[in-house]
Amino acid sequence: MSIKEFIDREVKSNDVVLFMKGTPQSPMCGFSGQVVQILDYLGVPYKGLNVLESDDLRQGIKDYSNWPTVPQLYVKGEFVGGCDIIREMFQAGELQGMLKEKGIPSRERAQA
Repeated sequence: MSIKEFIDREVKSNDVVLFMKGTPQSPMCGFSGQVVQILDYLGVPYKGLNVLESDDLRQGIKDYSNWPTVPQLYVKGEFVGGCDIIREMFQAGELQGMLKEKGIPSRERAQA
């Protein structure tokens, strides 16, 4: 199986996938950590894939999405964005709306 096929399978077989540096339990960069905090705060079930475990995966996800940085969040097979986009969407309430629209369970919380 090619790295593109692996990524495609992961993105399509999991409702929410985060390609990140490190793991959800132990993020290895601040940007990955911020996205983990947002998803955990919202109580969203997701799969984290550590791009540091494989150079092929680290480059492959950038090629797959045509996006130059990690982390990358996918919801229902669709690329949502990286850290800045996820943070802005969360702060505006757009991320919560998108998750609800796509049928992804999350905790409803008021924004500060």
